[in-house]
Amino acid sequence: MGNETNSLKKIWSINNRTKYFVYVLIGLSVVSVTLFALLIIGKNSLNKKEAALAKEKVNYFENINLKAKGVIVFDIINEREIFSKNGEVPLPLASLTKILTAIITSEKLDDNQKIKITDEYLTPEGDSKLIVGDTWQVADLRDFTLLTSSNDGAFALATISEIKNNQNQNNIQISGDDLRIQFIKNMNDTAKKIGLSNSKFFNEHGLDKDIDKGGAYGSAYDMALLFKYALENHPEILEATRYKNLEFTSAEGSYFANNTNIFVDKIPNLIASKTGFTDLAGGNLVIAFNADINRPIIISVLGSTEEGRFTDVLQLIEATIKQLSIL
Repeated sequence: MGNETNSLKKIWSINNRTKYFVYVLIGLSVVSVTLFALLIIGKNSLNKKEAALAKEKVNYFENINLKAKGVIVFDIINEREIFSKNGEVPLPLASLTKILTAIITSEKLDDNQKIKITDEYLTPEGDSKLIVGDTWQVADLRDFTLLTSSNDGAFALATISEIKNNQNQNNIQISGDDLRIQFIKNMNDTAKKIGLSNSKFFNEHGLDKDIDKGGAYGSAYDMALLFKYALENHPEILEATRYKNLEFTSAEGSYFANNTNIFVDKIPNLIASKTGFTDLAGGNLVIAFNADINRPIIISVLGSTEEGRFTDVLQLIEATIKQLSIL
């Protein structure tokens, strides 16, 4: 009996020690697993931070080769610059000037108002195939002017706008050059209202005044602000600029019009565009496109070449989409 009792005690003692070691092993295992998990989490967290820092350092605009002298890529929703190259430097605007002309005439004239083309509306520099005696609706002439960059159309819209303005003020004696002076003053006043701090306008179409003086000056940033103002307040004036070509009908006949933006069908999710080119200005182009769902971006390019303005914009679009994907 005594031997049996001693044997049982030994077995009990061995079992207790075994349980103890098992518990210790379990405890060590739990600690090891916990430490390993914390190590993995810490490593993953560090990797994520390193990846985030790496993303922050990536600049897809760094290595693109631009011909333009002034560039802005502007995020409309967040109202911030994504990229800038001499974005605040005033440069000749050429036909980007017509955007402001269209804005002002849209604020002063009814879209359905009729305009009869007369000799005085056909400027010496114009060659837009407008025919004396044809009658246009304001909206159609405005769309035609922006799509084809018609100098005659811009001149006609500006003149009619000031004639109506003077009629409203019972001042019907002003005509000719005085009307242009009034309209150009209105352009500069409106530019200040919009916030175009580096812009100055000397005519309604943007043609160079001579070999060393442009018809208007502004920065790439100012043109982005002007385009933003038009899109937010008068989106209808830019709608036609999304199309490669359109047919317009006056009271007397039809006009087939090609967009001066020859890359219009190469720009993804295009919202609007306007070209400009003179010998002094070089190639200008401002566009708005959706980089993503409801992510409108404006790209403004000044002082490029006639062909380079288009390739510059395509490069900037590609870089913008990539840059936004890591933000």
